[in-house]
Amino acid sequence: MTHRLAVVVPTPAHSTIRGPLSYLSELPLAPGKLVRVPLGRREVLGVVWDEGSGPDFDGPMDTRLIAGALEGVAPLSQGWRQLVAFSAQYYQRGLGEIAVAALPPQLRDLNTAQLARRLKRPASPPQVPPCATDRELTPEQQAALAAFESGEGPFLLFGATGSGKTEVYLRAVQALLARDPEAQALVMVPEINLTPQLQERFVERFGAAHVTAMNSGMTHPQRLKSWLAAHTGAARIVLGTRMAVFASLPRLKLIVVDEEHDPSYKQQEGARYSARDLAVYRGKLEGARVLLGSATPSLESWQAGNKGRYRRLVMASRVGQGRLPAVRLVDMNHQPKQAVFAAPLLEAIRQRVARGEQSLVFLNRRGYAPVLSCTACDWKSECPNCSAFRVFHKADRTLRCHHCGYTERVPRACPSCGNVDIAPLGRGTERLEEHLGELLADATQADGRPVRIARMDADSTRFKGALEQQLARMHAGDVDVLVGTQMVTKGHDFRRITLVAAINADAALFSSDFRAPERLFGLLMQAAGRAGRDAAQADASEMWVQTWHPQHPLFAALRRHDYPAFAAQQLKERGQAGMPPFGSQALVRAEARTQEAAQAFLNAASSAGQGIEGADRVALYSAVPMSIQRIANVERAQMLVESPSRAALQRFLAGWQPVLHATREKGLIRWAVDVDPLAI
Repeated sequence: MTHRLAVVVPTPAHSTIRGPLSYLSELPLAPGKLVRVPLGRREVLGVVWDEGSGPDFDGPMDTRLIAGALEGVAPLSQGWRQLVAFSAQYYQRGLGEIAVAALPPQLRDLNTAQLARRLKRPASPPQVPPCATDRELTPEQQAALAAFESGEGPFLLFGATGSGKTEVYLRAVQALLARDPEAQALVMVPEINLTPQLQERFVERFGAAHVTAMNSGMTHPQRLKSWLAAHTGAARIVLGTRMAVFASLPRLKLIVVDEEHDPSYKQQEGARYSARDLAVYRGKLEGARVLLGSATPSLESWQAGNKGRYRRLVMASRVGQGRLPAVRLVDMNHQPKQAVFAAPLLEAIRQRVARGEQSLVFLNRRGYAPVLSCTACDWKSECPNCSAFRVFHKADRTLRCHHCGYTERVPRACPSCGNVDIAPLGRGTERLEEHLGELLADATQADGRPVRIARMDADSTRFKGALEQQLARMHAGDVDVLVGTQMVTKGHDFRRITLVAAINADAALFSSDFRAPERLFGLLMQAAGRAGRDAAQADASEMWVQTWHPQHPLFAALRRHDYPAFAAQQLKERGQAGMPPFGSQALVRAEARTQEAAQAFLNAASSAGQGIEGADRVALYSAVPMSIQRIANVERAQMLVESPSRAALQRFLAGWQPVLHATREKGLIRWAVDVDPLAI
């Protein structure tokens, strides 16, 4: 006897196959079971799905037999399947694209026999007795934990930098495992470089056998091992980046999203999902408590707190006697025209070097200089494949495009006119580090030794172990001044830093992107939070912001560390304009051989979409080039779709999908829908 199965298989982004395919099996298999099935000439991994829970069967009815089931791996839970189905529907993707991409690559690549040889079900570790801790909770931490344990969520933990949010996360997990030793917790961070220090604290508290990491920086065997530990319940605590929101956790009871405001939680390629939003949905779906934490919450989460959809927990004070740094604005209009550092700022850094304290200089632009230019003919280091400049990297003497990766050696002379006088324009962290070394050449430590300057950005930490080494140097006090990009402003507990300086912070003040002020304020607040964490030095801690617009209201709120005032002002402006969170948006992006073809596709789809039911409740704007119009010789355009109603936008997008698939334009390469975009 054969049994008909609904099986979700991997599908390309633009496949018209949205739901499961039909297969036959000689044995009945439960929904969630992993199987190998024939697809065209290939054999691929698939997931047995619930009949009638998603779109109707796609494909012909002359079904083929499955190749086999993956023995030893328990079926994926109903909650996991519901999460995938919701994600596919909300973000306008195929079920297979979400479901199979959420599984570890090695699991997808191994056939049944290979997996059977390699699979060793992890033995269940001993029950968790967390390590005792002598850390005394502050009254604010105690109140936050009591409210979290006694009420319904989701919860938004609005805690100042240094207020002890991580300890609250640890205690919440500890209380959960004390109630239910078999329970599982998911703790998410926005970036890989924040995982090691958090993992160290969780391992110290709960033991290495109960904690596993899950992020894209792991090797395929590591990811498979972590996934199996979570799937079998052997791992009680999973620490991961945005991909971990799809981890198979059959006993999930708690979800923590640290730095919930961070844009890194939004996937920018493929299925453009928000891991933070899916975490909230998953908690509701599976009955797990959800705790979102941030010193600068996203305006969407803050508004949810205003409306009572989230319960807000407040921790406004730092642990111990630590204080938030005093914010000093430097009006660059009163400084020498070509000055990179104001004289008072340099003197403040010198004083801290002499006292054995650390300083952090923040510039959100890596490389030596954003562009190399000819002084004779105005040639600039444009990328031949992108509508952007190649960045000059002095360390390896290359011009590198940060968009397509195209790299060349720096020319000896101008490629256009032969002039040998070609020079860098602007500054990146590499050049800033060099320039600061020149300006502080006379600065010495208390014992007379010269100043020690280090740089931390995507270039200096690209080799394995480099980030950990640099962090260890900072914590050991072997660095006096750290120059870095935004990666140094998030989550790091630098105890010796007493001064933070933001260079060139004005760029986002007048951006066409309505989210730019929110991102800038959050970045500056997070950067300020690196200073003054040691109680003995708290009174002397400062944040210096060099700006050409010191009267801007954003800086007024920053000086007071007043996120609520900033959020109220921004929400007022958003409400008047009907922008998120008071309205919903989606972008349709198109890539083509020519800009004309990309825009023609979008405009044709827009015209055809006017007849869709509910089109009168959405606004379709004209197609425009993207801010970086060309990448890797591919032209890019986009179209904004808005509605005051999220439900109305979702209904329109669902009805528009067949139109988008049916619209053809010569030269079109690909298109994608981005629901709730973070950048426009």
